[in-house]
Amino acid sequence: MGLSKRLRELMNSGEVYGFEDPELIEIQTKQMDLLYELNHLRPSDKETRSNLMKKFFASVGEDVHVETPCAANWGCNTSWGDRSYANFNLTLVDDASVDIGADVMIGPNVTIVTTGHPIRPDLRLKKTQFSVPVSIGDNVWIGSGVTILPGVTIGKNSVIGANSLVTGNIPADSVAFGSPCRVQRPIGERDEHTYWKDREFHEPFL
Repeated sequence: MGLSKRLRELMNSGEVYGFEDPELIEIQTKQMDLLYELNHLRPSDKETRSNLMKKFFASVGEDVHVETPCAANWGCNTSWGDRSYANFNLTLVDDASVDIGADVMIGPNVTIVTTGHPIRPDLRLKKTQFSVPVSIGDNVWIGSGVTILPGVTIGKNSVIGANSLVTGNIPADSVAFGSPCRVQRPIGERDEHTYWKDREFHEPFL
């Protein structure tokens, strides 16, 4: 059961909205039941896992694997490109769209957040929030413990270092890390010869 066009547009608008819409509550409850099933499958039950992922997420490409446990507000707002992988304890605060490209690697304990709440205390008492989509390009590597905040776009091929707090856009072909996350250098010539610190590639990888 997916979100209606009205709710999907509202949740991706970046505007403040109330969460207590009966349709939202009904759909989210059904999504949480699917997530419960997914998180309690035996690892060997690959066929059921594949079918549940297709029901739970907005779209799932070929050869996508998400380790469990996984947590998500919705699931039906997150799309996966071909051959992408997420390690244990991925958290998706996906009230707005989360678009994950092809060949993306996501380390353990990563949190992707599309939603915030107004600073005004009276609006928070009314259970309001705003949501802004997140986009992750093809062939991105997100290290363990990274948190990605609302509205962020990460360009293709980039690497986000472990434990980074990503508050703004990261361009393609970049190595970025820190809290807040900043581009440290482009991916370039040194990466043709070394893979970690000063360790050089040897055959057959050269």
